[in-house]
Amino acid sequence: MKKRNVINLIRYYSEHNDPAFRTEAYEIAREFDAAGDYQLAEYVMALLSDTNTFVPQSEGDSLGTDYLQKLPYTKTPLPLPKVIADDVKGIINAVGHNAGVNKFIFQGPPGTGKTETARQVSRVLCRETLVVNFSSVIDSKLGQTSKNIVALFEEINSLANQCGYLVLFDEIDALALDRTDSRDVREMGRATSTFLRELERLDSQIVVIATTNLFRRLDKAIVRRFDATIDFGRYTRNDLIEIAEKITSNLLTQFSYAGKNNRLLRKILLQTDEIPMPGDLTNMIRTSLAFSDPDDEFSYLRRLYRTMVSNPTEDIRELKSQGYTVREIEILTGIPKSTVSREMKES
Repeated sequence: MKKRNVINLIRYYSEHNDPAFRTEAYEIAREFDAAGDYQLAEYVMALLSDTNTFVPQSEGDSLGTDYLQKLPYTKTPLPLPKVIADDVKGIINAVGHNAGVNKFIFQGPPGTGKTETARQVSRVLCRETLVVNFSSVIDSKLGQTSKNIVALFEEINSLANQCGYLVLFDEIDALALDRTDSRDVREMGRATSTFLRELERLDSQIVVIATTNLFRRLDKAIVRRFDATIDFGRYTRNDLIEIAEKITSNLLTQFSYAGKNNRLLRKILLQTDEIPMPGDLTNMIRTSLAFSDPDDEFSYLRRLYRTMVSNPTEDIRELKSQGYTVREIEILTGIPKSTVSREMKES
């Protein structure tokens, strides 16, 4: 990365020139990639793919404070294991029955699709997604956090057409960790008690979903206030392989020159020590495609192999012993098929 890149980034940021900022950042990622620093390049790409999550509100559509922000609808398909998908369908059914079952916790490791699933639920229910901005709610001043929580729920309860909203407490850990496990027990205890009281008063027409990576550390009184908890940690290895195929198929629609080869993709995934969760999988596959050679339809698989397999190799004999075919070895190494075939015959 050159000094020019740093200067441009600072200038574009100060000018609020988001397109130019992103273009410069992509250029930096490409330079890292060209220098062989694949992990850093992928990290930059992952950060860029996660930006612009929040959308600014127009004056005519203001929610009144900084506590809530709108999330745009997501059109990206979200593959889930059947056991989780069935629970999500249950949530949609429960809300449809209008029986006052409206508060749910999505818990599980990072990257398991909790936030995206909440957005999908909102889309299916034809509701607007409003995400709580915890940076505005949590305050270092004694007692102010509790006041902000009251103001937040007043804002939620004052929404017109309350059956048209889903409120997302994304990573509720910031607010709801066990009161005995906090640095400031007294202040966080007060804030948690306020949250419990306000949650009880919430209009039952509003759907609430809270996500957490730290379920075991959540205050148990808060967990009891929710109607159901969905565990997103129930991915099997086969689930992740099938999901990777679906993610790849969806992303390939954005790259007309790239080809599908599920058989090789599966072999690569089976060779990994631990298949990443869907969030990381999506970033890895997207990055591999973004950096792929437009003149080589399967070069993204070569990059994916080098990224995901702990000990990638270009040794033809070793790859043969791992079950790769002549054509697959050509894809993974870039060595011409004729050369691969000849060396395999000689071995």
